[in-house]
Amino acid sequence: MAKALRTAQTARSPQTPQQRQHVVLQIIQPGLAGLMDGSVSTLAPIFAAAFATHTSRAAFLVGLAAAVGAGISMAFSEGLSDDGSLTGRGNPIIRGSITGVMTFFGGVMHTLPFLIPNVHSALTLAYFVVGCELLIIAYVRYRFFSSSFWISAIEVIVGGSLVFAAGVIIGSS
Repeated sequence: MAKALRTAQTARSPQTPQQRQHVVLQIIQPGLAGLMDGSVSTLAPIFAAAFATHTSRAAFLVGLAAAVGAGISMAFSEGLSDDGSLTGRGNPIIRGSITGVMTFFGGVMHTLPFLIPNVHSALTLAYFVVGCELLIIAYVRYRFFSSSFWISAIEVIVGGSLVFAAGVIIGSS
């Protein structure tokens, strides 16, 4: 835990290009992959449930199940993808944990509005939360991966919109 904390502190102001690369490969990239997966992959089931049932409770339960399942799946996927010895991506347990937690976080953030009993109010808040999540993803890509903020924002918004539309179409049919 102390090593992970020191590494996270280094993420704020890495001393050398090698330290920066270490932080990006072992912390930022797994976290970003998890946040992207959790934020985007859970959109379709949550919004399909909301539009199909017109109840916040159903959307909340589907969203929570999707966030938990996606977090577990992504943790194992990242942790088992390589042991880090060939790629330099670090300890697979730490990477898997970071990815799993961030996947859950990305999925549960736009699920929480469905604790509001009125589904229309919950949907309005969830739309706002999704927009914030996508902008955070664009910012992380800009900050750590030298992407243009606006190009990155467009890319993640297009991807998120496609998944959101799939959920609405399926839920409304």
